[in-house]
Order: sequence, then C-alpha cells, then structure tokens
Amino acid sequence: MKPIRIFSPNIDFQAEISNYESLIFVRSWSGIGDLELRINRYKNYTETLKKGNIIVVGNQLHKAYIILHKEIELDEKGKITENWIIKALELKSVVGRRITLPPSHTAYDNRRGAAETVMKHYVDRNIVNPSNVARKIDQLVIAEDQGRGMTVDWSSRLKNVAEELSAISSYAKVGWNVRVDYDTKKWIFDVSEGKDLTVNQTENSPVIFSPEFDSIKEMSFSDSDMNFKNTAYIGGQGEGIDRRIVELGDQTGLSRFELFVDARDISEETDTDPPEPRDENEVINELENRGRQKLSEYETELFLEAQIMTHSTFEYEKDWDLGDRVTIQNKGWGVTMDTRITEVREIYETGGYQIEATFGSSRPTLIQKIKQELEQFSGEIRK
Repeated sequence: MKPIRIFSPNIDFQAEISNYESLIFVRSWSGIGDLELRINRYKNYTETLKKGNIIVVGNQLHKAYIILHKEIELDEKGKITENWIIKALELKSVVGRRITLPPSHTAYDNRRGAAETVMKHYVDRNIVNPSNVARKIDQLVIAEDQGRGMTVDWSSRLKNVAEELSAISSYAKVGWNVRVDYDTKKWIFDVSEGKDLTVNQTENSPVIFSPEFDSIKEMSFSDSDMNFKNTAYIGGQGEGIDRRIVELGDQTGLSRFELFVDARDISEETDTDPPEPRDENEVINELENRGRQKLSEYETELFLEAQIMTHSTFEYEKDWDLGDRVTIQNKGWGVTMDTRITEVREIYETGGYQIEATFGSSRPTLIQKIKQELEQFSGEIRK
C-alpha cells in the first residue's frame, strides 16, 4: 500500500500510515478532487485523522488533501470491520472559503491579463492580502507569477473564489493547485500548463492511449450536443428596448443554437467621479468577450473515460501526467482525438492498484446543469 503522511494545518508532521483498508483519491485539473480513506479504528495513528489535518500521499507534495469528514461503521463482525471512513478535498479547496469582494470604489473586480495573473490576483486580493485581515489565511502563499495562459478579461463580484478559478482554468486551458512546502510550512498556490504529448507534435515523445496498444483496459465514450450552444445574445445595461444587446455567432438554420447571457454588470460608464460615458466599442468588446466565455461552457461534450493499464507502455507521472494533452484512439469505434487529461483517480486496495483517467470534459453533475440553466435567465424587468 502507498503510505500517506498526516500533517497539522501548520505542516507539523503527525504520523505515517500504510496499513489502511483502501485509499481512493482524485486529482482534478480545473476543479477540485477528493479523497476517501477506509481504515480500521484500532490501527496505529488513526487518532491523527481528524478534521482540519492534511493528508499527503506518499511524499508527493502536490497530492495534498484536507480532512473535512469522518464517520464510522460497525456490523456483526465486530472490531474487524469497525472502520473509519475519512473524506477529504484537495487542499486547493480552501480558496472556496472566500468570495470575490470588489474594491470599494467599483461594483466589480475587473482584471485583464494572462490567465495565471488574473487567477493569482483574485487569490491575493481575497485570501493572501485582503483588506480585511479576518479574511486572510495565514498558511497560504502564492508562487511567483510567470504570466502563463491566454489573455482573459474577467469580471467578478461576490462569487466563490474556487468556482471563479475553475471557470478561468477551463476557459484558458491552464490548471491550478495548492501544494504543501515542508521547509516554509506553507501552502503554495500555483498555476500550471500541461505538456503537449499528442501524436502530431514533435517537441515531446507522443503518448497514444488505445486498446490496440494495450494501454487501456476499459473505455467509455460519448459525443453529445444535448447542452450545445454556438450563438449568444449578450445583454448589457438598460431596460426594455433601451437595453444594449450584442449578438455573437454566425450560424444559421438548424445549425444555430442560441443562448442568452446576462452581462448587465458591464458598465456603460467609467469609475471616475463624476462618471463619464465609456467608449461604445470598448463596451461592445467586453460584452462579446463575456459571450465567448459563456459559449466555451456549452461546447460539444466529448466524454471519454478509461481505466489505464497499470503496467502499460506509458508510465503515469513519468511519460504522462494530469493536465497533459494526449491522443486517444479506438479504431473499432472510429474515434481518434487529441484531448487533455482532466482528472486522474488513483485506487489503492488490498487487491492491487488501479489508475482511471478522464479525458476532456468531465460529465456535468445535476447541480452544474441547474446552475447553467439559472444563468440563462435574462433578468429582464417586465412592466
């Protein structure tokens, strides 16, 4: 079994455990992965598995999970099955304990720049160096900004920080994580870019996952337009016939799938005192950019999940890792696609070790679908 190390929130070592019943954890590129540990309560060091402590898998500091849930079960077999069930989220979930508060002089916190720069701005302003010291999380620090990722225009107000980072990550194709640092006893927030390992590039050795190459054990694939949109009407400020509406997209007929985007937060005036009208082209560009961001959430959904051969040609974390772009192929299904590895699930049980991966988008949950539907409400005021 792979050992796990338990630390206090201040990264003080508590114990090392390797004789658990099972360990399953997920690493997520854009979202937040989770962990579930089952261990008999009578084994050594189970008292260290308390809420708020941090589990580090092996000595891999980027695989850090904060314990949030404990439960215990008992059946007629007695002590032998009296197991603790420990549930944790990736350490980066701590940024979800804050919302984005805009500066006092403006309604929204607007930021333009490289995706990494924008993401680190929201973490810095709301968690690392907030104006209200009660909001500060002392353990969290930010790695040096390297300006990675595409340029984004982002506007945020009273949004969950983790959800905002996830949205920027998905849109700009960069990942984010929080790792622990033994030397400084801090949690390090950082942004990353995966490697391009697809078959048609020449910079890196390509990685092709395919049943024909004995690199995939099980595989499922779906190609869905159930949630697809390609044309947006973006509503700015104003009411009724005076509301500014911008159209984005050029599809026609049956190929046209329309979406409404409520963007009344994009101001028609400057933040100066007194306010002055903004340049119309600048406002329209911001509205169109908001539309592009929203349409990126409604693209064709290609769901591809696979159980990767543990002893395949390509070794996990050596030849490929979370966030890398690889080529997936199943000749029998007529499927060949270059896609990013967005989730990795590692399973450790007495019977052995397994790896499962999600390529491209993960299937949306019911809550995510409801949120998408609610975001389409126009906010129009009827008279």
